[in-house]
Amino acid sequence: MKLNWNKKQSLVGYLFIAPNMLGVTLFFIIPAIYSLYLVFTNYTFGATEVDFIGLDNFRRLFQDDLFYTSIWNTLIFLASVPISILLAFLVAIVLNQSVYLKGILRSLYFMPYITSGIAIAFVWMLLFQPQQGPINSMLRAIGIDNPPGWLSTMETSMYAIDIIWIWFLLGYNMIIYLAALQEVSTEQLEAAKMDGAGRWKTIRHVIWPLVSPTTFLLLITGLIMTVKTFGIIQAITQGGPGNSTTILSLFVYKTAFRYYEMGYASAISWMLFAFILIITLIQWYGQKKWVHY
Repeated sequence: MKLNWNKKQSLVGYLFIAPNMLGVTLFFIIPAIYSLYLVFTNYTFGATEVDFIGLDNFRRLFQDDLFYTSIWNTLIFLASVPISILLAFLVAIVLNQSVYLKGILRSLYFMPYITSGIAIAFVWMLLFQPQQGPINSMLRAIGIDNPPGWLSTMETSMYAIDIIWIWFLLGYNMIIYLAALQEVSTEQLEAAKMDGAGRWKTIRHVIWPLVSPTTFLLLITGLIMTVKTFGIIQAITQGGPGNSTTILSLFVYKTAFRYYEMGYASAISWMLFAFILIITLIQWYGQKKWVHY
């Protein structure tokens, strides 16, 4: 009788996860397997004949200058994640205190994360406008005669995208840190104060290690999300000027849906998967040295 009850409970559990597993199978596993097949073909969208070409797509990829440019741009883009995490931690420390209108401030910081990407792109394109944008107007007002071109030049466009992404992630990271700070023991903070630790030393040597699991969570999810994203960049610069903001995910998108080279795009996407896997493994093994559970 007990065995039958266990089987019934298992069946109920499988029924609960079945819709999600069906979605994962249809929209992730099957497409991934199919893209692995396309890697070894010269398939283009709408083609009636497909030839098996072996590793030619990878040979072409490693000879493509845009591939190396996109890797470099992706690394620059990834630098925005730890910066956003650090700023979010500092903001969370401030807003965790008795600050006037802190509820409204928390909402304002979080609002960009739930705002439409197209709206974000439009606003920042106006802010970064080289001639009449508010940012450059302010820089001229304080005596900078030749402010950066931001999104309009190859030298500064990727860094401008980084600024937008830091601003976008800040609110979400701050909310997660605020939740983690609620778990910091007041006894530990009082003990640090009694030992003569100042405000900065308490943050550095007590609070920061205690929230290190949260930092690790934000770092690993933030880096993966950043590597995969391309919507904001596509809306703002479309990878330009001169491919200066083309990251790996946007490279995949443009190859597949602008040039319809599905075989080549599949090869790029699997390199993107390898890139994400390497980043995840580095973080997973590296966290043993600085994350305190």
